[in-house]
Amino acid sequence: MAAQDELNQLERVFLRLGHAETDEQLQDIISKFLPPVLLKLSSAQEGVRKKVMELLVHLNKRIKSRPKIQLPVETLLVQYQDPAAASFVTNFTIIYIKIGYPRLEVSKQCELAPTLLTAMEGKPQPQQDSLMHLLIPTLYHMKYPSEPSKASPFVLTERPRTVQLLLEFMLDVLLMPYGFVLNEPRPAPSSPQGGSGTGAAAAQGLPQPPPGMSVYAVKRVIGEAQWSPEQLEQCKLGIVKFIEAEQVPEVETVIHLVVASSDTRHSVATAADLELKSKQSIIDWNNPLIINKMYKVYLGDIPLKTKGATVKQELKHEPVSTRVKMKILPHLLRSRLAAECFPANIQVVYDGLFGANTNNKLLSLTLQFVHHICMVCPDSNKPLGLMLLNGLTKLINEYKEDPKLLCMAYSAVGKLSSRMPQLFTKDIALVQQFFESMCKEDADVRLAIQEALSMMVGAYVHLQGALLNLMEALVAAYITKPEVQVRQIAMKFAITVFAPDHVASRYLLLLAAGDPREEVSGEARRALRSLPSTKTEKEGSRPMPSFPEMVSYIQEKAAQRLKTPAKYIVGTYTLPFNPATFGEIVLYLRMCLAYSAGATSTSQSLMDMQDDAPLIGRYVQSLLSNEASPSSATKGGEANPVHIYMALLQQLLSAVGGIPVMYCLLEVVSVCPEKLTPNFVDKIDWIKGLMNTNKEDMRELAAQLYAVVVSTMSGNELRTAVQNLIKTTKDTHSPETQHGAILALGYMVGRYMNKRRSLMPTEPTPKENEELIAIATKAIGSFLDSESPLLTVAAVTALGEIGRNSVLLIPADGNGFTKLSLVDNLLARIPSGKETGKMKERAIQTLGFLPVGDGEFPHQKKILQGLMDSVEAKQVELQFTVGEALTNAAIGSCSGAARDVWTCTDDQYCPPDNVKNNDIVPWVLNSVLSKYISSPNPHVRQAACIWLLSLVKKLSHHKEIQSHLKEIQTAFISILSDPDELSQDVASKGLGMVYELGGEQDQQELVSTLVETLMTGKRAKHTVSEDTEVFRGESLGKAPDGQGLSTYKELCALASDLNQPDLVYKFMNLANHHAMWNSRKGAAFGFNIIAAKAGEQLAPFLPQLVPRLYRYQFDPNLAIRQAMTSIWDALVTDKTIVEKYFKEILQDVISSLTSNMWRVRESSCLALNDLIRGRQADEIIDRLSEIWETLFRVLDDIKESVRKAADLTLKTLSKVCVRMCESTGVTAQRTVAVLLPTLLDKGIVSNVTEVRTLSIQTLVKISKTAGSRLKPHAPRLIPALLEALSVLEPQVLNYLSLRATEQEKSAMDAARLSAAKSSPMMETINMCLQHLDVSVLGELVPKLCDLLKSGIGLGTKGGCASVIVSLTVQCPQDLTPYSELQNNTLCFPHQTAKDGSVEKLLQKLNTWYLEKEEALYRSSCCLVVHAISHYSPDVLKAHAGVALPLAFLAMHQEPEEEKGESAEANLWSEVWQEHVPGSFGGIRLYMTELIAITQRALQSQSWKMKAQGAACTATGACRTHLGREGNILSLSQTCAEGQTLCTWARINNTLFALEADKHDLMVSVDLSG
Repeated sequence: MAAQDELNQLERVFLRLGHAETDEQLQDIISKFLPPVLLKLSSAQEGVRKKVMELLVHLNKRIKSRPKIQLPVETLLVQYQDPAAASFVTNFTIIYIKIGYPRLEVSKQCELAPTLLTAMEGKPQPQQDSLMHLLIPTLYHMKYPSEPSKASPFVLTERPRTVQLLLEFMLDVLLMPYGFVLNEPRPAPSSPQGGSGTGAAAAQGLPQPPPGMSVYAVKRVIGEAQWSPEQLEQCKLGIVKFIEAEQVPEVETVIHLVVASSDTRHSVATAADLELKSKQSIIDWNNPLIINKMYKVYLGDIPLKTKGATVKQELKHEPVSTRVKMKILPHLLRSRLAAECFPANIQVVYDGLFGANTNNKLLSLTLQFVHHICMVCPDSNKPLGLMLLNGLTKLINEYKEDPKLLCMAYSAVGKLSSRMPQLFTKDIALVQQFFESMCKEDADVRLAIQEALSMMVGAYVHLQGALLNLMEALVAAYITKPEVQVRQIAMKFAITVFAPDHVASRYLLLLAAGDPREEVSGEARRALRSLPSTKTEKEGSRPMPSFPEMVSYIQEKAAQRLKTPAKYIVGTYTLPFNPATFGEIVLYLRMCLAYSAGATSTSQSLMDMQDDAPLIGRYVQSLLSNEASPSSATKGGEANPVHIYMALLQQLLSAVGGIPVMYCLLEVVSVCPEKLTPNFVDKIDWIKGLMNTNKEDMRELAAQLYAVVVSTMSGNELRTAVQNLIKTTKDTHSPETQHGAILALGYMVGRYMNKRRSLMPTEPTPKENEELIAIATKAIGSFLDSESPLLTVAAVTALGEIGRNSVLLIPADGNGFTKLSLVDNLLARIPSGKETGKMKERAIQTLGFLPVGDGEFPHQKKILQGLMDSVEAKQVELQFTVGEALTNAAIGSCSGAARDVWTCTDDQYCPPDNVKNNDIVPWVLNSVLSKYISSPNPHVRQAACIWLLSLVKKLSHHKEIQSHLKEIQTAFISILSDPDELSQDVASKGLGMVYELGGEQDQQELVSTLVETLMTGKRAKHTVSEDTEVFRGESLGKAPDGQGLSTYKELCALASDLNQPDLVYKFMNLANHHAMWNSRKGAAFGFNIIAAKAGEQLAPFLPQLVPRLYRYQFDPNLAIRQAMTSIWDALVTDKTIVEKYFKEILQDVISSLTSNMWRVRESSCLALNDLIRGRQADEIIDRLSEIWETLFRVLDDIKESVRKAADLTLKTLSKVCVRMCESTGVTAQRTVAVLLPTLLDKGIVSNVTEVRTLSIQTLVKISKTAGSRLKPHAPRLIPALLEALSVLEPQVLNYLSLRATEQEKSAMDAARLSAAKSSPMMETINMCLQHLDVSVLGELVPKLCDLLKSGIGLGTKGGCASVIVSLTVQCPQDLTPYSELQNNTLCFPHQTAKDGSVEKLLQKLNTWYLEKEEALYRSSCCLVVHAISHYSPDVLKAHAGVALPLAFLAMHQEPEEEKGESAEANLWSEVWQEHVPGSFGGIRLYMTELIAITQRALQSQSWKMKAQGAACTATGACRTHLGREGNILSLSQTCAEGQTLCTWARINNTLFALEADKHDLMVSVDLSG
C-alpha cells in the first residue's frame, strides 16, 4: 500500500508538472516538489525509483529549455548535507545544485557561498571539485567586512581539510592559462625540444597539461562547462579578493599571490602585486611552509632517486612556466631558508641556468639566487658547493650572449670560493682559465673576473710543494701581460699566496713595483715595504728573504734578462730591468740587508736609514769575513753577496742615477771602508763625475763617498787630493763643481782628523798636513759670504763637519776669518729673514758642533746664549734643531756628535780619555728653567720646552739632570697649561722621560699630581698682569675699534665700552674656563705617556678614572677626544673593563647629564648613547626611569648640539627598551612597569614637542612588541593616551570650532575625529585592547566612563567612544557586568546588556526625544539607536516595540530651511526600513505603539513636535488603513485639539488623510465639533 501511495503521489506531481503552463507555475511546482521527489530515490521499491527517474528525465527536459527557472538550491543544499541521506540521493541532489546555483541571482549566490563550503565536508572528491567549481565564480561578487573584527561570511577555522582543498583548487585556477584546450595526445613522436614531462605524458597516453598543473588538475578546473577567458579572469580576481579579505591564514596564500602576480591579464597581476607588496613586511620569508610550497610549485613533481614513492602520472604536476618562475625567484632571494633547502635549491639553479625554456631575465635571477646561496649556505655542504661550481663553470664556458650575466657568474664563483675554499685549493687550472679569460674578454667582464680572482686568492694561501710551484709559474707568466687588470691580480696572488720570505714571489712583486701603472706599482710597493705582524700568515716564515738569497736570485734573473728582449737600454748602458723596477730592487735589497743585520725600520727616509748603519756594518763585516765557497761562486770576485749588491748599485747609478741608490752605495762602503774602498781607488774619476751632477743631494752624498775613499789613501795621495779640491773650489765657471769640492773638502778633512784622533790620539798632526788643513779651512771659510746661497750652505756644512771632528785651525779672534767672526756670522743668519730654512738649520748645527771638536772653544757661552735668544715666532721645527745644538754645545767634547755615524751609535760612543772637558750643562739648564720656561712670550716658552726635552733626552744620565728632576718636572707641568697643542705634546713627552729617570718616590708624586690635574681641572696659576696675553690672536672676538682682544687691559676697556664694568669678571671666567679645558687636555697628553708606564701606580685610581675617561672619549673638542681615547687605549688593556665598572660609569654619566657646562652635558649624552647600546635589561633597569627623565630635560637644552646629542641618545634608549620589552620573562614585564609611568607622566604631557613625539613613538613601538605584558597597565595607559588625544591637538582648532557655523563645525569635528582615530595614540590603544580580559576591565571601564563624561576635548571623547565600541565587539561576555555603565554613557548596548537595561535605555531615549527641545539630545538619540541597529540588530529586534515607533516618528522630522535635507531623518529612516517588512507591513505591525507615540507628539508643548506628529499621522493614514474605528476617532480628536497650537496647513492635511481613511471604512463621523 505504501508503495502505491508513493506512486500515486508521484503521479500527481507528474500531472501538476504537465499542467504547468507558465515558467512561474513550473518554478513553483519545482521549488515545492523537487527535494521530496529526490528523496524518493532512496525508496526500497524499484517501481518508485523508476517513476522518480521518469519524472526527473521529464523535468530535465523542461528545465534545460528554460534557463530562467529557479531551482530550490537552498533546500537542496540542506538535503545534500543530511548525513542520513543515501548516496544515491546526494548524487542526484548535487546534479540539481549544479544546475540551479548558477541560475540564482548574484546576491543569492553570495549568500549561499559559505553553505557550499560547508557542504563539501566529507564528500567524495569529484563532488567536492564540482562544489568548488560553483563557488569560485561567486568569490568575485562577495562582500567582505572592512574591519577584521566584524564577522566574516566564511567560517573556515574549524575546517582545515576543506581549507586545504579549496586552496589547492584556487592555485590550479590561478595557474590555468586563458583559452586552454585539453587535447588528447596524438601518437606522433615527441620533438627533441620537448620537456621530459611531455614525453612522459604522451607515453602514458595522457594529454599534456599546461605548466604547473597536472592532468587531473586541468580536468577539474575545466569541469563540465569550461569558463571563458573573461569568466576565468573574474574567477582569478575573486580569488585575490578572497585572499585580500584574510579569510585564510596569510602563510597559506603567499604562493597564490605570487602566482597571480605573474598572470597574463593586467587586472589580476596588478591586484595580486599590490596585495603582495602590502604584506611584504609581515610575511615571514623563512617560514618552511611558504618556502616548501614555492619550491613545489616551481619544480613540479620531479622524481628524485632518493625517494622511493612515485606520483601517479595523472596527478604529476609539471614545473611552472618561465613567467611564474621569474615571479617566484625574487621571493626566494628574500629567504635565508630557501638558500639552505638542499637539493631543491640546486634544482632551481640548474633549471634556471640550463632549462629548455630559460631566458636572460630568468638567468639573471638564477645567478642572483646563486649569489644568495653562496652568502647563506653552510660551508659544510660540499655536494651543493661542488654542483654550484660545476654549473657556474659550465655556464662560463658555454654562455657568450650577455656580458652582464657572465659578470654575475664570475662573481658568484668568487663568492663561492670565499664560502667554500676547500673546493678550490687543488684546482689551479680554474685560476689559469680565469687568467686566460681576463686576457681575452671585454673590459666589463674583465673587471668581474678580477673581482672573482681577488676573492679566490684566499683559497690558495696554504698551497705547498708542486702546487705552489705551479702557482709560482702561473703568476710569473701573467705578471708581465699587457692588460693592467691581469698584472694587478697576478700581483695580488704573489702577495697573498706566498710567504713573505719566498724569494721568487718577492722578485715578481719587484717587477710589478716598476709597473708603469700606479695602481699596480703602488700596491706592490706597499706589499714589499709593509712588515707583517709578529704572527705572520705562514707559520714559521720570516718577514722577508735573507739578503744573500735575494741578492743571488736577483743576479741570476738579471743575467737571464740581459739575454732576452726584456733588457732595457739607456744610452750606452744595457740594464736587466727598467729604471723604476731596478730602483725598487735596490731598495728592497737594502731592506733585506737591514733585516738580516737585525734592524727593523722600513722607513725610506735617508736619515732614518742612516740610524741602522752601525748594525748593517757589523753584518757586512761578517759577510765579507766569510769568503765565498766555490759552490756558491758565480763570477770570480763577485761571489760575495756584498760585492754583487755593490755591482748592482754601480750599474744602476752609472746608467740612471738616483739619490737613494747613491745613499745605498755610500752606506755599504762607509760601514766597512777598510775592505771595500780598494774597489773604488780606480773609480775616483767616476765618483768625481757624480760630484758634478745637477742634483744638490746627489753631490753631497758623492762628496761623502769621495771623502771615504780618499781618506783611506796614503799621505801623499791624500795631500794631492786636498790640493786638487782646493783648486777646484776656485773654479768659478761651474758652481756645481765648486759645491761638490767644498763639501768633499770638509768631509775629507773631518774624516782625516777623526781618524787621527781615534787611532793616534797622542801623536800631533804632521806640520805640512796641518798647514794644508788650515789652508783648506780658510778656503772653505771664504765662501761664507759668497753671493751664491748654495756655496754658503756648503761652506757652513763643511766647517761644521771639520769642527765636529777637530779644532778649527783658525785664530780665536782678531781680524780676518776667526772663530769669533764665524760664530757671529752664523748667529746673525738664524733670525735673518733673508736666509732659507736649510741655511738656518745648517748654521745652528755647525754652531752646536764647534765646542764638540774643540774642548777649549773660547766662545762656547756666546754660542749658547745666541741660540737661546734667537727664538722667532712660527719656527717650531727649527727649535728642535736648536735643542740638539744646545745639547751638543753644552756638553762639548763629551758629546756623541763626535762619533763616526756610520760605524758607531750614540749609545756606544765613549769620548777619548785625553779630551778636555768643557761641560757647562748646569749653566744652560739654569738659564732654561729660570728665564725661558717662565717667559711671558708663548713662543719662547714653547721653544724652551723643546730645548728642555732635548736636554733630558740626550743627557738623561748627566748628574745635573738627575739632581734637578723635580724642577724639570714642574717646568713641564707648567707648559701643559699652554693652549698650544705642540707645547703640550712636547711637555708630556718630557714628563714621560722625567718619570722614567726618577726614583720610586718621584714617580708616585708625578702620578698623583697628574691625576689631580685630570680629575679637578686645576692648573698652574699664572698671575694676570696688564700685559698678560689671555687669548692668543683673535680667539675671543674684536673690540669696537677692530683690534684683537688679547690682554687684560683690553678686557677691561671692552667692559667699559659696553658701560657694564662687571662683565670683566665674565670675560676672565671665560678665559679661565678655556685655560681649565686646555689644562685637562695637556694633562691628557702627559698622562698618556705616563699611563703606559705606570699601570701599577694607577690601579688604585681606576674606579675614579674609568668613568671620567669613558665620558671624555666623547668630548665635543676633537683634540681632547683624541687625547682621552689614546689614554683609554693605553690604560684599558682589559676588554671587560666597561662591564667591570659599568655601574660607576653609568652613575658618572647620569650625574653629568645635568652639569652646568655644555661640553660635559653633550659628552655625557654621547657616552650614554654608546654605553646602553646592546645592553641587557638587568643592567640598566634600576636606572631606566631616571635616565628617561633626565634625558627629557636635556632634550630641552639651550645649546643645539646638546639637544641633538640627547635626541640621538633617546632614540637609542627607545630601541633598547623596545628590544627589552620583546623578550620573555619577568625582566620584560618589569621593564614595561618601569617605563610606562615615565612616558605617561613625563613624556606625552611634556611642553617640549620633541619629548612628546619621542614618547608617543616609543609607546607605539612598545605596544607592538610588549603584547600581553601591557595588560596590567591598561587601566592607566589607555586613559592617559585618550587624554593626550586632546592635549596634543592644536589649540587653534578649538578656537576655530567655536567660531564656525553649524555646517563647518560638523565637517571640522568629523575631520578631527578621523585624525584622532588614525593617530599613534589610538594605534597604541588598539594594540592594548587586543590583550584585555576580565581581570582589568573592572578598573578600566569606570575610568573610561568618567573620562567620557568629564573628558575635555573632542578627541578624547571620540576616542573613549571608539574604545568602548571596540571592547563590546571584542569581549562581549566579559563586559556584561558593566553594561549599566555603558548605557549611562549612551554607548550602544551589545549582546552584553541585560534586557531590562536595554528597555530602560530605549525608554529614556523616547522621553528625551519627545520632551527635550535641544538639538544635542535629539542628535544623541538618533546616533545611539542607529548604532544599536548597525552593530546589534538582534537586540533592536527584541525591543522593536519601543525603538521602531520612535524611529517612525523621528524620520518625519522637518528639515531646517537653511540646511535642507536632515541627515538625522535619513538615519532614522534607515533604522525603520532595515527592521520592518516594508512600510505597510511595519505600520500594521506596530499600529498600537505608533498611535500611542503619535498622540504623545501631538500633545507635546513644542510646536515642532506637534508638526512632526501630524506628519507621522498623515503618512500612516495615507499608506494604510489605521484599522479600528477607535484608532481613527482618538487620533482625529487629538488632531482637532492640537489645531490651536499648530499650523492649519499641517493639521488640515492630517485630517484630510484621516477622512479618506474613515471613508474607506464607511464610518460616519462628524468633524465639525
